[in-house]
Amino acid sequence: MAKLSFLAGFGAGYVLGSRAGRERYEQIRRAWEHAKDDPRLQSIAGMAQARADDALSSIRARMGTETPR
Repeated sequence: MAKLSFLAGFGAGYVLGSRAGRERYEQIRRAWEHAKDDPRLQSIAGMAQARADDALSSIRARMGTETPR
C-alpha cells in the first residue's frame, strides 16, 4: 500500500511539474521570439559581429595567416 501511495504521489508530482515546466518553457520561448525581432537587439548583434570580425582579422594578421578574400 505504501508503494502505491508513493507511486501515485510521484506520478502527480511529475505531471504537475511537467506542466509547470512546459509553461515556463513557452514563456521563455515567447520572450525570445519577441526580443530577437527587436531592432535594438539586432543592432547590438550587428555591432558585436563587426567587432568579432575585426578582432579575428587582427589576430590572423599577427599570426601571418591572413587569407585573401
